[in-house]
Parts: sequence; structure tokens; C-alpha cells
Amino acid sequence: MMNAPLPERHRVAKHDIIVIGASAGGVEAISRVIADLPRDIRAAVLVVLHISRGRSLLPEILTRAGRLAAAHPTDGEPLQYGRIYVAPPDHHMVIDRGNVRVVHTASENGLRPAVDPLFRSAARTYRSRVIAVILTGTLDDGTAGMLAVKQGGGITIAQDPNEAFSPGMPRSAVNAGAIDHILPLRDIPVLLTALVEEDAPELEPMEDDAYLAPLEADLGQMPLAIKANDRPGYPSVFTCPECHGTLWEVDDGGVLRFRCRVGHVYSTDSMLAAQTDEVDRALWVALRTLEERAALSHKLAERGRERGQHWVDQAFTARAQETQLEASQIRELLRLRAGTSHTIPEGTGVGSGPGVPVTEPAPEPRDR
Repeated sequence: MMNAPLPERHRVAKHDIIVIGASAGGVEAISRVIADLPRDIRAAVLVVLHISRGRSLLPEILTRAGRLAAAHPTDGEPLQYGRIYVAPPDHHMVIDRGNVRVVHTASENGLRPAVDPLFRSAARTYRSRVIAVILTGTLDDGTAGMLAVKQGGGITIAQDPNEAFSPGMPRSAVNAGAIDHILPLRDIPVLLTALVEEDAPELEPMEDDAYLAPLEADLGQMPLAIKANDRPGYPSVFTCPECHGTLWEVDDGGVLRFRCRVGHVYSTDSMLAAQTDEVDRALWVALRTLEERAALSHKLAERGRERGQHWVDQAFTARAQETQLEASQIRELLRLRAGTSHTIPEGTGVGSGPGVPVTEPAPEPRDR
């Protein structure tokens, strides 16, 4: 039934929540999956693509690619069958008992929107009714969420990393043991259509206390680290790359992650990538400062010469030469770093940075 409300509980549970995550190369991959889903599919489809800030064309692209209408949801919008809900730019999208929540909370893995919050919330809310799909992308966003879906009794599907435009995200989930099915892109919509018709194992919903605390954290209402006597994990020696607060080590279903007081979350791979970026920024700041120092020393040496103060000329000329040597060493280090890889190899889950703009032209409309 097209656009039917999503029932809170079935007499017989069905797999009627499909969540999809992707990053680099994801516009084409998501479009191909959506294109072959039937118009009367009895499931709600929720999509997260790593995108930059600004207007996103993804809903229009997906609407024209297939038979289902896609849109950015409003906060609190009820879930319906036969609809595609696309996470809007610069917001996370999560599920809360029959409704979509759109929130501007702390980034995860340096990303907003991120895949993990959607997958986690789907697993928490609908458990065995969830089908999670991870597609092309770098870094490892989505791995912890896929594990949550699998541990909650849902079904997990990964695009074959060998055919993915960027294999990092699907390969990371596979390596973590989070995947039930590894398929080429063309076979994923076929399996989704079949799974939606199958009964899902009947599981009791989570207790309110176990449900509400992580939900409030996802909604930014109660960062886990500030609850009295409720630590999110163990204090680490690391600082948050974004706010520079202390990070806590969290064992998230077997995946080591780091969370700060205000809610920024990092996987190990995204943490390493962020540290690499910090090193690069620090080196460029050092280079700029040294070159400015050398320029100022040259200026002071010139003023000394003009005034006949030869000792001033000699002192600042020597300082300029020393500073220029230091700057050349920093410049050479930057050159060497640019010529070598400082990221985690593909497949361990190193990610895609701040997101990719969705600027691809929309495909021609399909027959409805």
C-alpha cells in the first residue's frame, strides 16, 4: 500500500524498515538500488549520504530514478510505507518510535549527516524489522550501526567491496563481522524486495530506560558523559579533534569508539584521519609563521643597514637565514607528506572527510 502509515507493531513482524548509508560514489549506487524497488513496497526507506552543507539534490535525483517519492523529512514526521526519507544537509536523521527526527547535534566521525546515528536508532526502535544496507564509501561510518542492527536481530547487507567505487565503508563492515549478505549492486534491490515479504523474528521492544538514554544522546538532549554516575566508557589520553575536550573510550558492540563531553563521536579510523588533518594544519601554520618571521627579520636587517647599524644588520640577517632554513625543512616535510599516504588502507574503514556535494544531474524519469 503506497504511503500507508507504518504500524508500531505487527501481528506478524515484517522487515519494513530499510536504512541505507553511502558516501563517495553513493549517488549512483543509491539511485541504482532505489530504481528497482516496487512502487507498492510495504516498507519505509531511509537514506543517509555524506553530503556537504547547502542544498541537496538527492531527493529529486532519487524520485526521478525510481518509482518512490523521496524528500527531506521534517522533524517529527511520521514514517510511511512507500516513501524515501533523505537526511538533509548538516543534520542527523534518526528514528523515534514511528517518527523521523531531524536534529543538528554533534558530528560523528567528523560528519553530519552520518550513517551510524540512523542505523543505531533503527536497531533500537525496530530491532528485527530492520534491513540495513551499506554501500560505497571511504572511512568506516556505518560499521558500528551495522553491528547494532545485526545484534538487534535485523538483516545487514553490504555492496561487494570489489565493485564499489570506494570500498572502505562496505569492507570495514564486512571485516567487523557485521554483514549477513555481500552482494553486487544489481542484486541488492532484488533481495530487499524479497525480504520485505518475509516474516521477521518477533522480539520484545527495548525497556524504556535502555531505549530513552541513547535516544536522548542522539537527539542532543543529554550527552552521555555528563550524566551523574553514568560514564560513557573510560577516559582516554586523547582530545576531541573538534572541540579539544577529553575523549572517552567506548566499546560500542565490539567497535572501539571515542566520545567527548558534548557528543562528538569518532571511530578509530576517523580519529586517525582527523589527527592527520590536525598535523597538516599545524605544519602549514608553522610554515606561514616561519616565513613571516623571516620576512620581518629581513626588514629589520635592511633598516639596520640604512641606519649604519651593521651589528643589527648582521644579527637579523643571520636570524632570517636560520628561519628560512627551518621553513624549508617544514616545506620539504609537507612535500613528502603529500607524496605518501597518511590514511588507513582502504577496507579498514577510513572515511570520506567532510562529505561530497550532490551535484550530479538527475537521470531521466522512469515509467511509473
